[in-house]
Amino acid sequence: MDAPVDPTDFTAVFRRFAPYVARIGARLLGRSDELDDLVQDVFLDAIRGLRALREVGAVRGWLATVTVRHARRRLRRRALWSMLGLDRALDTERLVDETTSPEARAEVMAIYRALDTVAADARIAWVLSVVEGFSLDEVAAMGGYSRATAHRRIQTASAAVEAALRDG
Repeated sequence: MDAPVDPTDFTAVFRRFAPYVARIGARLLGRSDELDDLVQDVFLDAIRGLRALREVGAVRGWLATVTVRHARRRLRRRALWSMLGLDRALDTERLVDETTSPEARAEVMAIYRALDTVAADARIAWVLSVVEGFSLDEVAAMGGYSRATAHRRIQTASAAVEAALRDG
């Protein structure tokens, strides 16, 4: 594991964690067109908040939590746009490697279409748990809800994904 980064050295924090924030953001949002703005928003918060961290090793987790918060806002805004008929098409550019087979790419698109049908918090909990591999306790902490609520939200999104893959 890499040595901890000094939270007061913003340049080092950005270099070290921007790819991490982008990866989580891409998977939460399911689109690349919003990703640069999300990363920028997260690191604007980082400029203001990193100095307050008491533990040098907490930078990664804190940035993940901030990424979740910004992704949640974007997903909720997207849901509103969708209700108004102003939503854009799904873009999986940063979700899968360019060497991914067409079948696997189609499966990823089906999963994200299913995730577009559930609440933002269910989507976030599912992606953090299933795709990113965070524990239930970590998902709950990043999402700002109880362990039981995190579990329920993961189950809700899992049911939607399973149905999409079964019916798709």
